[in-house]
Amino acid sequence: MEQINLFIDLTRLKKPIGFMLLFWPCLWGLTLAYDFNFDLSNYFFFLTLFFLGSILMRSAGCIVNDIADINFDKKVERTKNRPLASGKISKFSASIYASVLCLIAFLVLINFNNFTILMAMLSMPLAFSYPLMKRVTYWPQLFLGITFNYGIILAWISVTNELSLVPLILYIGAIFWTLGYDTIYGFQDIKDDEIIGVKSTSIKFKDEPKKFLYICYFFLMLSLIFVGILMKFKIYYYLFNIIPFFHLFFFQVKNLNFKSTTMCLEKFKSNNFLGLLIFINILIGKLA
Repeated sequence: MEQINLFIDLTRLKKPIGFMLLFWPCLWGLTLAYDFNFDLSNYFFFLTLFFLGSILMRSAGCIVNDIADINFDKKVERTKNRPLASGKISKFSASIYASVLCLIAFLVLINFNNFTILMAMLSMPLAFSYPLMKRVTYWPQLFLGITFNYGIILAWISVTNELSLVPLILYIGAIFWTLGYDTIYGFQDIKDDEIIGVKSTSIKFKDEPKKFLYICYFFLMLSLIFVGILMKFKIYYYLFNIIPFFHLFFFQVKNLNFKSTTMCLEKFKSNNFLGLLIFINILIGKLA
């Protein structure tokens, strides 16, 4: 039981916000691409595969991240008790866990068409190099956004077997979304990060964080509008867009106190709800 609990802590399975932020873009892309006039069983089959894939890849990613950051995590108050940083799990055991998770994820992946498998495999180097980015650039959140929202592309081509402008526009908007929410998340560790030399957009834009967040979320909303136009969605889609807009600009940013780690975590976690709102919005556009 102790080993199971350590594995759960290592993979953050008690913190579903991580794999949900990976899953929502998959669901957006899948819902955009799917023709709901046909059998829904394939939709739910793909949904299940992407959900499992999100959990598996996020769990493996957490392990890789902790292996890469073990020396940093020891110096940060929030992360010093993680299984690897505290020495409760060895690097070798953690590597075995990550390998097994990736193998299971591959077994999930091969249920898709060849184009989806190829595109997923091409993204792997970027996904596993992300933990190193905070050492060399103030934009690790950008690399996280490119990786975390790639599911939009994969979900679209899993249904259509081709790429088009619609998922690309949403993908770009979602990258800005991740830039925003992970910048908020980064403010929890900003003091420790500055001391140990870790870079982030939280540090880069610490003097004007709200301005940066407004810009990021503006591009997300703009991408949603363009997607609606390209998909020829009806007016209901644009009316519902008001709800995500208010959530982002007023609930998340306007009254955010960046010095409060509790509030930063609360606003970050609220993006799970935003992912649901955007999914509902796309579903309205498809079905209205």
